[in-house]
Parts: sequence; C-alpha cells; structure tokens
Amino acid sequence: MSMSPADMQKQKAQFCQQQMVIVKTQMNTKNRENRMLQLTAAELDGLPSDANVYEGVGKIPKTDVKVRLTKDQETIKKDMEGLEKKMHYLETTYNNSKTHLDAIFKNGGR
Repeated sequence: MSMSPADMQKQKAQFCQQQMVIVKTQMNTKNRENRMLQLTAAELDGLPSDANVYEGVGKIPKTDVKVRLTKDQETIKKDMEGLEKKMHYLETTYNNSKTHLDAIFKNGGR
C-alpha cells in the first residue's frame, strides 16, 4: 500500500518539526556552554598573569587554561554554525511541506 502525497507531506512536516525541536535544544545547550566559557574567561582575566588556577587535572598556568577556553569557544562557534545551517534546512523543508499540503488540499487531494 502506497502513501498518498498528502500523507507523505504530513510525515515530512512532522519529522521536520521534531528535528527542529532537537536542533533548538542543541543550540540552547551550546549557547549555555559558550556563556560559561565567557564567564570563566572573564574571571581569569581578573587574576594576575602569573597566577596558577586549578582544574580537574590539578594546578595549571593561567595561559594554558585561556588557550583551552579559546579552543573550546571556537569549537562551539563551528558547532553553532552547523546547527544554524541544519535549522535553516529544516525550516525550509517544513515550509515547503506545508505549502505542498496546502496545495494538495486546495486541489481536493488530487
């Protein structure tokens, strides 16, 4: 049994909606991570340049921590760019599906 075009478009629209929720959640998580990195970097900037700080691995020079924070921020930025592209694709696909559904219903399901 094959699916009607309307059913296929409905499924596609539902899938896109689900994926958009997932991507929005991922984007919110990345934004939180980035904000934490920014706050940590701001705290480090307030310390003397020769200060040692502590992480899970023990005492580390402040400059090493700053380098790691910068790398983490760059990674998050790349991840966000990818998520934004994915969100744009999903929104476009969803809108196209809705347009096709509207056209199908307007033509009486033909």
